[in-house]
Amino acid sequence: MKYNFGAGPGKLAKEVLEEASKAITNFNNTGLSILEISHRSQYFMDVVDEAESLVRDLLEVPETHDIIFLQGGASTQFAMVPMNLLPPDGFAAYLDTGVWANKAIQEAKRFGEVVVVGSSINANYNFLPRDFKVSSNVAYFHYTSNNTIYGTAFSFTPEVTVPLVCDMSSDIFSRRIDVSKYNLIYAGAQKNAGPAGLTIVIIKKGILGHVKRVIPFIFDYRLHIENKSMYNTPAVYAIYVAMLNFRWLTRKGGVAAIELENNAKAALLYREIDDNPLFVGTARTEDRSRMNVTFTMVTAGLEQEFLNFSRDRYIIGIEGHRSTGGFRVSLYNAVTLQDVEVLVSAMREFSTQKEHEIRYSAMHGG
Repeated sequence: MKYNFGAGPGKLAKEVLEEASKAITNFNNTGLSILEISHRSQYFMDVVDEAESLVRDLLEVPETHDIIFLQGGASTQFAMVPMNLLPPDGFAAYLDTGVWANKAIQEAKRFGEVVVVGSSINANYNFLPRDFKVSSNVAYFHYTSNNTIYGTAFSFTPEVTVPLVCDMSSDIFSRRIDVSKYNLIYAGAQKNAGPAGLTIVIIKKGILGHVKRVIPFIFDYRLHIENKSMYNTPAVYAIYVAMLNFRWLTRKGGVAAIELENNAKAALLYREIDDNPLFVGTARTEDRSRMNVTFTMVTAGLEQEFLNFSRDRYIIGIEGHRSTGGFRVSLYNAVTLQDVEVLVSAMREFSTQKEHEIRYSAMHGG
């Protein structure tokens, strides 16, 4: 058994993987593989309908909002959002809190004027700007709720008077949110919702069709809504696995229940980081993410040694992003408290080992 703390695609529950694997050879006792059934068949239409219903129930999505399943990941949404919501002569406000937020900003600039109302880039994105102001004349305000690379996250919903748009790729379904406050939410599925290849978009009715530009059909949200996510061939298997994952989350007690588990996992790991003399957190304490915990070692030369130490104990996926180094431990929904306890135990064991080595060296004049 391996303890997978990878940043994405993230860990999925064993029972979800087992059910998904059965469907590859025999989907719902049809004698067909889920990989070869028609996306227009009633078999798959039932999957999409259930997936949508489960999303609506888990997130308490009001009837004022539509739910669609798309492809292309969050990066495609960086373009689709301004394409559909930002007038060519209009303005959009963005918050720059990490690599993915910055990529969204650069993409939006291709479609209209972008006002960056706050940024933490000069502090290596280790905190979230809080004193930003959003003008009432912008088309929308966009922010990223959780920043996977730098380990920061919003614990609150920004209060603005303009349409609110959020990239929730790495923390959707991990905590309760008030969907009614948002005009558009998008999320790549590969953290907490399902496998890579699927993007979930939640859109408030009435916000589309007001931008005077030619939008390619495949990038027009309205057509995907009208066709119930079937405008083009959808990511059939990814939607199916996500549906299984939504069932699993529902059985666990829904988002409220998993939020309690996620809080406990994060609290345990952060407590060890703060108490262990070998490790130090990188994100400002009040802005720490519960999904992506980032930290380094006080002695940088020990980082590779600890990675090797961890791998020997079947702990994988804790390397920091290539742009930051250090460590990044992702605590997505399927990661258990027991998994985190194994990691914390390894951190303590490594720290004790290093302490003994230092004492031995001092005693023997090393």
